[in-house]
Amino acid sequence: MKRFLILGLLIVAFIVLYVNVNAEVDEIVIPEAAIRVRVIANSNQIHDQNMKMKVKKYIETSISPTLLNVRDVNEARGVIKNSLSDLDSGIKELFSDNLYDKDFVIHFGDNYFPEKDYRGVHYEAGAYESLVVTIGEGEGDNWWCVLFPPLCLLEADENTTGDVEYQFFVAKMIHQFFK
Repeated sequence: MKRFLILGLLIVAFIVLYVNVNAEVDEIVIPEAAIRVRVIANSNQIHDQNMKMKVKKYIETSISPTLLNVRDVNEARGVIKNSLSDLDSGIKELFSDNLYDKDFVIHFGDNYFPEKDYRGVHYEAGAYESLVVTIGEGEGDNWWCVLFPPLCLLEADENTTGDVEYQFFVAKMIHQFFK
């Protein structure tokens, strides 16, 4: 009888712990100490959206790797600030190589993000610490994710939200960052 009672208690404890771990992971969406990155296209025309994605790819390959071993948001800010001139030069070169004649603006600091409901999660509108690249008129759909910690929590165009997958290990790693 004692064995069944102990086994029952262990099963109940396992279920409670399993549910709590999963509930905790579900609650972790974007940490307050996160730094976002956003690229806003000139328009929704195909060539403008393609250029937005090229800028996204450039940011992923140039700045994101430098943040992989950074564990502190202040250090991340320094890395990003030190990368701004290289980012500016790289985007100019990218535009030139693609014969793209639009201007762009890079702003690092508090930037406005509109509210968004995405996969059952509501993201509040507001000013968030972020690196924002606005291309041309900035009237097209945007792409955004989290630059620091260097794990994309959300990688989505406003109209292609079906392509995103949330991953358990991402939430788990963020939880480890902000224990």
